Amino acid sequence: MAERRISRWYFGGVASCGAACCTHPLDLLKVHLQTQQAVKMRMMGMAMHVVKNDGALALYSGLSASLCRQMSYSLTRFAIYETVRDMVSRDSKGPLPFHQKVLLGAFGGFTGGFIGTPADMVNVRMQNDVKLPPELRRNYKHALDGLCRVFREGKRRLKHAGIGGPLACYDQAKQLVLVTGFMKDNIFTHFLSSFIAGGCATFLCQPLDVIKTRLMNSKGEYSGVAHCLKETAKLGPLGLVPAGIRLIPHTVLTFIFLEQLRNHFGVVVVS
Repeated sequence: MAERRISRWYFGGVASCGAACCTHPLDLLKVHLQTQQAVKMRMMGMAMHVVKNDGALALYSGLSASLCRQMSYSLTRFAIYETVRDMVSRDSKGPLPFHQKVLLGAFGGFTGGFIGTPADMVNVRMQNDVKLPPELRRNYKHALDGLCRVFREGKRRLKHAGIGGPLACYDQAKQLVLVTGFMKDNIFTHFLSSFIAGGCATFLCQPLDVIKTRLMNSKGEYSGVAHCLKETAKLGPLGLVPAGIRLIPHTVLTFIFLEQLRNHFGVVVVS
């Protein structure tokens, strides 16, 4: 009889919060680049602009909303994916096929996206506030203030379905790496697998992420998703490299933190 550890339902949210604390400045710069009405700055130029005008701490604007988003969106998608995967794998005595992982990840991402949309909207707006003129800023005091104002103003119109691709990609990449026999289940395997997952997520999710960010930050300039897509397409590719620079480290750190939490504090099961 072999013992192994499985995640507790909240580990994904905790791991995502840890990663968000490390990568928040990159996320803020990505939002600034994606919400430009014309391509005026690149990533380094935008970073220097933010620090010069508002100070280094401005790179952490909206951190409370980012953590709120992780504890709603990320916690939900990880809880659904990890819990159901472990239950089904235990019954079937083997790993899920890749297509089932994708479907499970998509369901978890959709559910998490529905629950986490208000916090995500507040996060985008708080990050973007620092580049706006004072008279146009929303000036949310913190995440809870932003959430209350979003609901009070009746602006929860955007239903953004989250993407669960990184979960399935990470699981499959880790399985394939271990099958080769060249690497063991250790932090190097976790790094390689999460790096692959982050790259896949950047490529697959970037167009939707740009549209989502611009809609959440809009003040009525877009009549709908199609209009936003049309106007954004005129600007050409927006922020693929910054998105990768932000999303890949975030994905790597999330899964490394998750694996460490599972290995040290997970539930012990006998199989």
